[in-house]
Amino acid sequence: MAGHNKWSKVKRQKAVTDSRRSKAWAVITRDIMVAAREGGKDPDMNARLALAIQKAKAKNMPKENIERAIKRGAGEIEGQDYKECTYEGYSAHGVAIMVDALTDNTNRTVADVRSVFSKSGGNLAKSGSVAYLFDRKGLIQIRSDSIDELELFELAVDSGAEDIEEDEDTFVVITPVEVFEIVQTKISDAGVKIEESRLVRAPMTTIQKSSDQVRQTEALVARLEDLQDVQEVFTNLEM
Repeated sequence: MAGHNKWSKVKRQKAVTDSRRSKAWAVITRDIMVAAREGGKDPDMNARLALAIQKAKAKNMPKENIERAIKRGAGEIEGQDYKECTYEGYSAHGVAIMVDALTDNTNRTVADVRSVFSKSGGNLAKSGSVAYLFDRKGLIQIRSDSIDELELFELAVDSGAEDIEEDEDTFVVITPVEVFEIVQTKISDAGVKIEESRLVRAPMTTIQKSSDQVRQTEALVARLEDLQDVQEVFTNLEM
């Protein structure tokens, strides 16, 4: 019986891993398609596409999947037409939440997002009622052993970055959205390997909640992230 229980646990863990990988691949596939549709299929001329491809490779997505997504986005083969959507809401404890999604069916997506908020005691808010609490920023992560901090600071700030923060063994370059691609290109052209780069919604101020309220908010965020159309979720909760 012990052996059976162990195998059952392994199978459950594998199912969770496969599910998470499938979700990650779906998110990245949609991002690649939209990037190729809006900026063309050449990653050398399309920084957003280059970033999406980078994420795909980091998640071990097969090369043929990446190429197929690019072709669909560029209109070379048929596929769903995805639209970028943003939803705003509050948790049951007043935590502001921003949800970025890519969907081929906005009616389905808004219904799914509203249902998760409702079942968690929160509510979906009107457009603009939460967004003003967040600021769009670009984050570029670089291993701290790959470049001197002062050298990176000069390189990044000269090309428009706002600041650099150190997080354990990583430098995080913070940029305005307008120069995100410029800074990223400047760093890459200098021969510095970028571990990850992404656009985020950074809260301008954060709020504190009790440990129970933090756990409940984290559970709400996790349920939102599990939705098939949701790309990322941001909050103004201070962890």
